[in-house]
Amino acid sequence: MAASRRRRTAAVAATLAAVALTAGLTTGCAAVDKALDCVQTADAIADSVTELQQAVDNAANDPTQLDESLDSIDKNLDKIGDKTDNADVNKAVDDLNQAVGNVRTAIKNGDETPDISPVTDAAGELTKVCTP
Repeated sequence: MAASRRRRTAAVAATLAAVALTAGLTTGCAAVDKALDCVQTADAIADSVTELQQAVDNAANDPTQLDESLDSIDKNLDKIGDKTDNADVNKAVDDLNQAVGNVRTAIKNGDETPDISPVTDAAGELTKVCTP
C-alpha cells in the first residue's frame, strides 16, 4: 500500500513539474515572439524612415512620396503598439508618432522639405529598445 501511494505521489509530482515546465516554456516563447515582432517591425520602420528621407530629397518631383512614407511608418507603428506592453517600447512608439505628426503638420503648412531628424531619432530609439 505504501509503495502504491509513493508511486501515485511521484506521478502527481511529475505531472505538476511537467505542467510548470510547459507553462514556463510557453511564457518564454511568447516573450521571444514579442521581441522578434518588435525587432521585425522596428526594422520595417527603419526602412520606411529611409524611404521618407528619400521622399524629402525628391519632394519637388513627387510630393506624394512623403505621405506614402509617413503612412507606412504609421501602419508599422500600429502593429508594434498592438503587440507590446513594454513601457520603453510604448514610449518610443509615442515619440515616433509625435515626430511623424509634426512632419505631417509641416507638410500641411507648406513645408516641402520638412525636418525629419526627430523622426530619424525616434526610429533609432525604437530600434534600440526593441533589440533584445
